Amino acid sequence: MAKLDSMETLLVDELRDLLDAEKQLVRALPKMAKAASSEELRAAFEDHLELTEHHVSRLMEAFETMDVTPRAKKCAGMQGLIEEGQEYVDADGDEQVIDAALIGAAQKVEHYEISAYGTAREHSNCLGKSDVADLLQQTLDEEKEADRKLTALAEEVINQQAASDDEDEEEEEEPEEDLAKPASRSTSQKRPNRS
Repeated sequence: MAKLDSMETLLVDELRDLLDAEKQLVRALPKMAKAASSEELRAAFEDHLELTEHHVSRLMEAFETMDVTPRAKKCAGMQGLIEEGQEYVDADGDEQVIDAALIGAAQKVEHYEISAYGTAREHSNCLGKSDVADLLQQTLDEEKEADRKLTALAEEVINQQAASDDEDEEEEEEPEEDLAKPASRSTSQKRPNRS
């Protein structure tokens, strides 16, 4: 940890943390996209990967504006969130439920980024660095929009599909009165056991 002897030192530390966070996401988002069974969710992750690459470029511009060496500092918070999300990428089970879990993991990341960018933007403003604050605000706005899109996708599509699969399974579990009658099949897809 850098010696925090000024607000500018703090801001540089925050930007370095954000740079690492975004670079970690650039590596994680393709895995999340591949794990998603929903085409809409896969597209959302792929679109956000492109935005995340722009976020890295924008952070590099912020370093340049401040005349500071652009160096990443390990972001333990993002590392933990990505590790948690990786559990869902590797999970076995109902594809729609896994998609719901992936959205939840992605939204945790978005909320972390919204907080981090908001804080760094405020510190930039406090220091009179409006050019850096403007760059951070652009990314903050994009992170908020990504969160809104994920919320809409979860509420309008993914969670409903996952919940309907639960209802289908409950119907299958009811005792059968006529043993000669074939059991209905669930329309949900299961991932194969990866162990």
